[in-house]
Amino acid sequence: METRSIFRVVAILGWTALTASSIAADAPAKSSSNIALNKEIERGRYVVAISGCNDCHTPNFLVNGGRTPEKDWLTGGVMGWRGPWGTTYPTNLRLYFQEITEGQWVQVAKEMQRRPPMPYFSLNAMSQADVRAMYAFIRSLGPAGKPAPAFVPPDQVPPQPYVQFPDPTK
Repeated sequence: METRSIFRVVAILGWTALTASSIAADAPAKSSSNIALNKEIERGRYVVAISGCNDCHTPNFLVNGGRTPEKDWLTGGVMGWRGPWGTTYPTNLRLYFQEITEGQWVQVAKEMQRRPPMPYFSLNAMSQADVRAMYAFIRSLGPAGKPAPAFVPPDQVPPQPYVQFPDPTK
């Protein structure tokens, strides 16, 4: 009986060591790829913050001094921006980024031209690494919110609220 007990203990220890070494062998690969992704997400968070994306694409971000919880970032909004171009609304980036691939976003970011007040020229000038990092960060937030209202042509009055820009030709 004593030999059987020793055999069981040795077998359990051997199995435990084998399982632990197998798990440990997988861990470095997984953690190094997670570290790289986390660094890219952190870079994207930084780029979004310094680029002013939240100013328009996050409801009430400007009026509350940027103290909007991250879980509410980039969900678009109903505040219109009206000028000679018509009335535009900030896209819900959290939903938009669920519909496109990283490669599509890189192309859009480099080629896009939008109506004011979107500073598309700043986005066009970003490095590909920063554009990819933005994508990783915004995707990491997950979908949230509702789609933005549709564009309103210049000859129509949009519903409130909206910011009225002066006509530069007058």
